[in-house]
Amino acid sequence: MPLHVSPAPAPALRSLLTALGSPTAVREAPTPSLRTAEEPVTAELPLPVHVLDGITAESGAVTRLTGWRFLIRSGGRSVAAADTVLTADGWAFSRFFEGPYIDSTERALHQAETLAQPYQPRLLSVPGLYMLTLWLHGDCAADGAEGHPAATDLLVPLAPAPPGIAAHRPHRVAELLPVLTHRVPPVPLLGSPA
Repeated sequence: MPLHVSPAPAPALRSLLTALGSPTAVREAPTPSLRTAEEPVTAELPLPVHVLDGITAESGAVTRLTGWRFLIRSGGRSVAAADTVLTADGWAFSRFFEGPYIDSTERALHQAETLAQPYQPRLLSVPGLYMLTLWLHGDCAADGAEGHPAATDLLVPLAPAPPGIAAHRPHRVAELLPVLTHRVPPVPLLGSPA
């Protein structure tokens, strides 16, 4: 089934395209593959990036949107990724980067395209575990910037995944979140010793 990719906010895309068109921004990026790309580069597959702030019995997973990530492609392959973030002045380009999550994201997206049910792809970060997942949201008409993981949504841990969690193995949210709650260290209260 095809994935239903949400459109990124126009100002986020504009800020990224401005950075891609800036020789200084590209030259100073820690991305050798982007700097040496011989063919034109394009920004593709915008994915909203949500962060898991916590899990409660009443509301389930509590997430917040932190930005949009784009895969940067050249010559038919992804050479880097770029993040945009929401600032007080609106959407702004944040950074170019490369590394294992780029190939892992593409692999997970290809996996998701083979599933029988259509999904809306998003990214879900679990900072306490240094974990990133492809979040496959079942409501394809939803605003990609809003909402929380539904129990029937799928999470696909990206490689490298934390020890004991298999990368690229889809899990229902209802199955994986309880496992994560036992592994994520508690957030210290304000004023308590760290």
